[in-house]
Amino acid sequence: MLTILGFVMIATFLVLIMMKKMSPMGALVLIPALFCVLVGKGAHLGDYVLDGVGDLAPTAAMLMFAIIYFGVMIDVGLFDPIVRLILRFCKADPMRVVVGTAILAAIVSLDGDGSTTFMITVSAMVPLYRRLKMSLVVMTGVAATANGVMNTLPWGGPTARAATALKVDATDIFVPMIPALAVGLLFVIALAYGLGLRERKRLGVLTLDDVTAGDPEQVLVGAGTGGKGTKAAKAAKATKGTQGGKAGRTGGGAGSGTGGPAAGAPDAPNAPGVSDDDEFKGLDPHRATLRPKLYWFNAALTVALLTLMIMETLPIPVLFLLAAAIALTVNFPHMPDQKARIAAHAENVVNVSGMVFAAAVFTGVLTGTGMVEHMARWLVDGVPEGMGPHMALVTGVLSLPLTYFMSNDGFYFGIVPILAEAGAAHGVSAVEIARASIAGQALHMSSPLVPAVYVLVGMAKVEFGDHTRFTVKWAALTSLVVLAAALAFGII
Repeated sequence: MLTILGFVMIATFLVLIMMKKMSPMGALVLIPALFCVLVGKGAHLGDYVLDGVGDLAPTAAMLMFAIIYFGVMIDVGLFDPIVRLILRFCKADPMRVVVGTAILAAIVSLDGDGSTTFMITVSAMVPLYRRLKMSLVVMTGVAATANGVMNTLPWGGPTARAATALKVDATDIFVPMIPALAVGLLFVIALAYGLGLRERKRLGVLTLDDVTAGDPEQVLVGAGTGGKGTKAAKAAKATKGTQGGKAGRTGGGAGSGTGGPAAGAPDAPNAPGVSDDDEFKGLDPHRATLRPKLYWFNAALTVALLTLMIMETLPIPVLFLLAAAIALTVNFPHMPDQKARIAAHAENVVNVSGMVFAAAVFTGVLTGTGMVEHMARWLVDGVPEGMGPHMALVTGVLSLPLTYFMSNDGFYFGIVPILAEAGAAHGVSAVEIARASIAGQALHMSSPLVPAVYVLVGMAKVEFGDHTRFTVKWAALTSLVVLAAALAFGII
């Protein structure tokens, strides 16, 4: 009964948010509370919720201070050179923009933290997407899938969990998997290329070589009128005319709008409207919050932060707390300025932290009632006896749904050891099981139980249901590509 109710609860949650019948926060809280009562354990709801909150409180704290830290770094101009570089590559070509998103997300993912990746990627790419009126779910989908492939780095979490759970060396898991993961990453870039071509076909392309060569930020002034042929040429010409003018300073100009894709575009739901004037202030090269004299200090501080994160010198929430305090104090020594910066990022902090605590209700009930354990054991017990010698393949396939519907901790410490025991009885080594278990991470990064995904959709102002409906199929396909490559190369 618990198995059935667990699957029904998850299905109810996904259907309601994808149909936009409930907000993700409301669904994460109310649906598990209702099912907790249905299984006859309503009296323990408080205990389950507090256990879930206790488990996710460090994550919420980390996200809170990470948003403040990277928000300040964006304010002071640390990432402006990245934006200029991306603009030089992307120009006003939707195909290049989507490919650039995949490459940027993959590079930034080297720090091993999804929240950091999404904050930097969204901050750099959202203005261009909105100005070109491209689909923002394409951006969130590509970024999440690229990050999911890179999330398998030994310091990213899943590989370390698999190594700990099965008592094998993380290097023995990750290094042999590099060719398969590289194939997965190439598939993501190819996917980005295909989605970009579709966006180019829908929107057209502007060639602004001379504008880009002069001042990359000017691309944001006139690009993206959505026209083709002569309209695009006129827009490009109009853009040249605005150089040095008021439009170039303020980020206004041609092509302003809500930033949503054209009506009827396939798999491209409209995001909530955001005015261009609000959206492009962050890229204003003359904004008052810039601190050019402190650029190398801020760069060194960020490198030190990421290095300490990888070395696990201190808990990540503590590192971000200290880094945020240092960044605010050095860049904005006056109290009113510090308060203004915190207030400027308060909306993202509240939205993301609130979503994490709402997710704690879902995970608390799912775990506390025993539903997740019954669901996992039902899946494992359903594996035919004849599949024993192929348990690594079974593990890879099961990693897709299991890491999507439960936390990495639950999967790697609760399920993977069971699969490893079953594989050992048929001569399948623990390290092969561990390698196969990380194949589903591309899909995992879009799970509603992953706090970082709320940073992604929140900053991009994309509905979580839209992101889920668009991304899941591509992320699942990417995971299957990684698994197939691992099989083809004889890694598992």
